[in-house]
Amino acid sequence: MRFANTIIPQSVILGVRWEHVLAMVGLLVVSPCAGTGGERKVESPHARPVGTQEPIEVRLRKTSDGWELTRNGNPYFIRGVGGEGPKELLAKLGGNSIRTWGTENLGTKLDEAHRLGLAVAVGIWLGHERHGFKYDDAAQVAKQVEMVRKTIVRYKDHPGVLLWGLGNEMEGFGKGDKKMIWKAVNDIARLAKTIDPNHPTMTVIAEIGGERVSSLNRLCPDIDIVGINSYAGASTLPQRYRQAGGTKPYILTEFGTPGPWEANKTSWGAVVEPSSSEKAIAYRRSYQKAVVDAPSLCLGSYAFLWGHKQEATATWFGMLLPDGSRLASAEVLSTLWTGKSPPNRCPVIESLKLEGSSSVDPNTVIKANLSATDPENDPLTVRWILQADSLSNKVGGDSEKTPPTFPKAILSSDRHQAKVRMPPDGGAYRLFAYVHDGHGGAAVANIPLYVNGPFNPAKGASAKLPLVIYDEAGRKQPPYVPSGWMGNTKALKYDERWTTNPHSGNTCLRIDYTAADQWAAIAWQNPESNFGDKPGGWNLTGAKHLSVWLRGETGAEVIGIGLGMIGSDKKFSDSANVKLDKIKLSTEWREFRLSVEDKDMSRIITGLVFSVAGSGRPMTIYLDDCKYE
Repeated sequence: MRFANTIIPQSVILGVRWEHVLAMVGLLVVSPCAGTGGERKVESPHARPVGTQEPIEVRLRKTSDGWELTRNGNPYFIRGVGGEGPKELLAKLGGNSIRTWGTENLGTKLDEAHRLGLAVAVGIWLGHERHGFKYDDAAQVAKQVEMVRKTIVRYKDHPGVLLWGLGNEMEGFGKGDKKMIWKAVNDIARLAKTIDPNHPTMTVIAEIGGERVSSLNRLCPDIDIVGINSYAGASTLPQRYRQAGGTKPYILTEFGTPGPWEANKTSWGAVVEPSSSEKAIAYRRSYQKAVVDAPSLCLGSYAFLWGHKQEATATWFGMLLPDGSRLASAEVLSTLWTGKSPPNRCPVIESLKLEGSSSVDPNTVIKANLSATDPENDPLTVRWILQADSLSNKVGGDSEKTPPTFPKAILSSDRHQAKVRMPPDGGAYRLFAYVHDGHGGAAVANIPLYVNGPFNPAKGASAKLPLVIYDEAGRKQPPYVPSGWMGNTKALKYDERWTTNPHSGNTCLRIDYTAADQWAAIAWQNPESNFGDKPGGWNLTGAKHLSVWLRGETGAEVIGIGLGMIGSDKKFSDSANVKLDKIKLSTEWREFRLSVEDKDMSRIITGLVFSVAGSGRPMTIYLDDCKYE
């Protein structure tokens, strides 16, 4: 959902080819930039207008029994999901609402939802400090307010709008007590209510710990509804919310199986994932305790995730598989929403067990046994997949690269067992069993595995060319993340949605360096914040060059660009290094190419490095259409 800018001081990064970074900034001249990235998911300003439509009025009211939403004068209890899965299936299963985190393709989503009888909790992304947004920067805050204003003005009359969701976990994962953040949220909520009196306001927080609830009570009078993302804690949420002083009505905006940050781990740090059948029990328990048992406070819920995504594992959060098959969690929600079970229920995984140890030597043949049944006795098929394990410990839903799979490792398999030859390279892996009933129902489970011995980082994941580093803002899973901020980072500002004079499309990237001296650099890394201490990178074999389009604000800017800065003294290094020093920019867009045709491109962790040095004055640089070709 959100990338993270991790600021790393020079002194703590060993093995980075600092001579390459410093060479690119050595005697350079450079310039300043606009606000740091705010809401990343935004529909093109050139998308077709929604048109003149009549809004459906939504009201929040207090009754003798508690809080209630009404839509078009009728009571409306939210039976919702968040995610990009098929909306027709959601409506068929009894859902009535979807939640978004940003406004990408919002007009299309509203049209589709309204056609299917669904309402949309419109999420408008507010900046996160961990992504570089600064709530003490008046210019950034003002730009964010204007973005929200334009969005609400554009879509307020669409009949698909249910409410305005202003931000998601923008308070961060600490105490949640920063007054400047809550003030900005309330200012935006007050503006929303002024522009659009027909829809209530909501902001979404990461659980309710710290001072989140008290801050909302004291500092956000214009927030009508509290959205709460809660996983393992959902079953005790109503009691804890009341004890924290919560009085505003809430919506359970994310829930499901406990998150990977709440799970048990193996001795090598892999999270132990419940089967899809076990997860369905968690969905039911959370819904019953946090939604059904709190009618005076809770206005409904949005389950996570309608669709599938790579986060910790390939299957942790998804209620659907990539082929559209529904898992038991979707079935449970339908039963809770409608009061009746689907006519054909999902298969049930009773156990997935390994014969012997889960930690083995390279090339060892292992055997796994599966016990699965079907409520209607449908014949089952099972697909077995061995996949590398990311060992991800990220929070916040940031994008992750899908680890590689090893189809040749499956020596033999049927619906009851599989024999697998483990890879020759050491490291963490997972064996998945995907069960299908032939009627759109499925189940999945996995076993974490470990191969003893050194990991061979010879190649990155295979990349399909061209591989785009930046072209338009809001890419859902960028191949490289601008997470390595170095040098005088306080003087850096980063805005990936600059709309004035892009090279192509609707946006370009603007970088400001506001200092007159010192230096700074940004590294685009895979995975994020990777300075050679973890596996990653892309295999870009076949690429001939890295193309970057650049221009300056004044035409006097001098910068450096490059790729591959992780040295061989790190456990995981870049397989090649190329740089262009002292590039003098023009006020017009110019293409710069870094030739890689004769380089070993089998593992590029640092896909792009941008560097600047003080020249006696601040400077501004624009970047667009950056890709390997």
